[in-house]
Amino acid sequence: MEMLKKTAVFLDRDGTINEQMGYINHISRFVLLPGAAAAIRQLNECNIPVVVVTNQSGLARGYFPPSLLDEVHAKMERELAAEGAHIDGLYICPHHPEAKEEQFRKTCNCRKPKTGLLEQAATERNLDLHRSFIIGDRWSDLKCGAKAGATSILVLTGYGRGDLQYIGPEQEMQPDKVAEDLPAAVDWIVGQIGVRQST
Repeated sequence: MEMLKKTAVFLDRDGTINEQMGYINHISRFVLLPGAAAAIRQLNECNIPVVVVTNQSGLARGYFPPSLLDEVHAKMERELAAEGAHIDGLYICPHHPEAKEEQFRKTCNCRKPKTGLLEQAATERNLDLHRSFIIGDRWSDLKCGAKAGATSILVLTGYGRGDLQYIGPEQEMQPDKVAEDLPAAVDWIVGQIGVRQST
């Protein structure tokens, strides 16, 4: 008997979970946004898988080594754990077609707004993309989610407020929801899932 595919929440990293710093080229530049850990813990408590999907072209551009990215993600997981939260998966696109580092110079299927990271996570973790959600602060996150069939939420942290004002009006694709920040987005998702389960 095939296992029922799960609803998941996909999170962008920079500007959604942590402060948008441009390229995080030093460990000191990784700072969790207020309420982010509590929001992720709320999803954990609802047994909703939380998967981080992040473009990290700074690797391709030679701005920092892979070891720093590992260090940043270890810090993220430590700080989440300190507040009783955890992520269930982490998927990274290190590529860019004009990369300085040859190993990362490629036109890939995983750099958002392409859907490769979501599809990989869905396959490996038995997730139903059409019942899932993506939260991010850029239109590239929203387009990625929409192409994959997920519900898209724009947060106004990071680049979100500026993208909503200056990028959004020209876009054919619009978010399913605009939320002030990650906690507000998660509150809305939990409400939506409750509605789905009760109907």
